[in-house]
Amino acid sequence: MKHLLSSIRITFFLMLVLGVAYPILVTFIAQVVFPKQANGSLIYEDGRLRGSELIAQNFEKPEYFWPRPSAVSFNPLPSGGTNLGPIAQDLQKAVKERGEKLRAAHPGAGEPPQDLLFASSSGLDPQESVSAIRYQASRVAAARNLSGETLEKLISEHIEHRQLGVLGEEVVNVLALNRALDKMKPVLQSPTQEPAAQDQIQPNHPSDSSGK
Repeated sequence: MKHLLSSIRITFFLMLVLGVAYPILVTFIAQVVFPKQANGSLIYEDGRLRGSELIAQNFEKPEYFWPRPSAVSFNPLPSGGTNLGPIAQDLQKAVKERGEKLRAAHPGAGEPPQDLLFASSSGLDPQESVSAIRYQASRVAAARNLSGETLEKLISEHIEHRQLGVLGEEVVNVLALNRALDKMKPVLQSPTQEPAAQDQIQPNHPSDSSGK
């Protein structure tokens, strides 16, 4: 009985320390030291939630940079890939269709970079390679009536360099770049025309299969 009571006391003590005190302490430190990261790296604009730096959104209009394809339609709840192998006919068909769409939208740009053809494992990667961004630059510049030099300067300002100079690759956050584009030169909308849902910069909604 003595050993049983000791075991019960130790169990409750560890529950209080590891199950209550430690999570509260870690949460408090995170909220004080890294409040933005601890709350999902959310993006607010004029007091309105516009999205997260960590979750991709779908853009299809010519005046925006397009994100990587998503196997889950940019829905953050069932994030994931297709798990299709390189010889899967469904994957080959999807890549072929994406390639045709990209080549049609970017005449003379050559073959699209791989990250514009293949979805990421999560389907929500917010970054793209610099080559994927520059592949789309001529289309975006023409749609917004911007010079190539102006757009290239904006792209360069949004390049996220390798961690510690050696880890990973240089990438660009697509949502951040598109927000910067709208601030620099907003897209004029017709008074009778509403912007397409997939091209409004807004937070991903868990109940919306399109990921907005």
